[in-house]
Amino acid sequence: MNRPPPPSTAPSAGPERLLAAARRHARHSALAASALLLAACSTVDQPRPDRLPPHSAGASTVPRARIAVVTPQSSQAWQWADSQPLPAPIARGKSVWTPARWSELPGWGYDALHEAWNAWLRSCERPAAGFGPVCAEVRQLTLGGAEEQHDWLMRRLQPYRLSAPAGETKGLLTGYYEPVMSASRQAGAGFGVPLYGLPPGVRNGSAWYSRQEMERSPQAQAALRGQEIAWLADPIDALLLQIQGSGRLTITEPDGSRRQVRLAYAGNNGHPYQSVARWLLDRKLISSGSWEAIRAWALQNPQRVPEMLAANPRMVFFREEPLGELEARFGPRGAQGVALTPGRSIAVDRDSIPYGTPVWLRSAGPAAQFEKLVLAQDTGSAIVGAVRADYFTGWGDDAYTLAAGLKQPLELWALWPRSQ
Repeated sequence: MNRPPPPSTAPSAGPERLLAAARRHARHSALAASALLLAACSTVDQPRPDRLPPHSAGASTVPRARIAVVTPQSSQAWQWADSQPLPAPIARGKSVWTPARWSELPGWGYDALHEAWNAWLRSCERPAAGFGPVCAEVRQLTLGGAEEQHDWLMRRLQPYRLSAPAGETKGLLTGYYEPVMSASRQAGAGFGVPLYGLPPGVRNGSAWYSRQEMERSPQAQAALRGQEIAWLADPIDALLLQIQGSGRLTITEPDGSRRQVRLAYAGNNGHPYQSVARWLLDRKLISSGSWEAIRAWALQNPQRVPEMLAANPRMVFFREEPLGELEARFGPRGAQGVALTPGRSIAVDRDSIPYGTPVWLRSAGPAAQFEKLVLAQDTGSAIVGAVRADYFTGWGDDAYTLAAGLKQPLELWALWPRSQ
């Protein structure tokens, strides 16, 4: 979502509020340290059976032997594609693209490609260079059958295995998601943590007041007055929202009505990100960098929460976006400028993979088993390197759990148009 990964900029909360927050989040006991320590694009988007509701997405946990083959290796299209001369390798920024045969892609022929087609159509709103003609054909194949889509992909695109310049083909997969939180349009009644819009005259990334200065400086407070979009009850929730880069808020309006909106990343104050988890770990105040450990420490030390948050000078600003029925079926807009699709959108290093590139992803670990088609549609400050991706898991509790648990090996193959 083209956003950095800052923590909360909220003031302290009382012990009762922190206790309530800890109870609300006790169900997330599986949360791993990676979300905060990596501070990834973690904006942003999951294990599951073969089908899941739209709000939670991931990879099939069914062994491949039990899944029907969509396109057998003996098919005419597959045999034709793997008989073609291989092009030369491509050096692209931080990565090397080495041409591969379709038979070298683990799991190719088993993926339910129609689940990726909506994500591809989104990318085609802003196609990568060279993908214009391809996108026209993608649109024509929207209602095509699985075998037709597989055959077309093999005839139209060439797989390239991604590696670092030194030749390393294994990398790291993490996950990110879109938080869902309760908020109030006005301060009070337990809601005292403001979320700000970008102040007038402040450009994204330009040096401005630090987070602590915003709390103490009369000039900063005057500039922020009136920029409050909504108020949260818990500073740790605000921290989480800012690290993820966007979120869905169920807002209580002054008249008591409630509605859901999306907060999207609008900018930051130009200060470098510093990990709050690292600050706690370095002082041996916690033994792991998980959200549970951070929340537990905050519950026991409410008077030190402002000190913890002050360790990170960066502030993230948001903008409010409507969340109608259609928008609610997709995630926030990623750095490519298109809405993210749970389970089919990834964040990548733009110096390795151009936005809009279809990518074959393989990852096996304790959280999930993935062999699937995804689209490069986002980025993040911790997503650096040739074989590095952040997997958008969606929104809600299931997406949270999967995103938190993802920290496992990764292999990537970029799919690029064949020379015509």
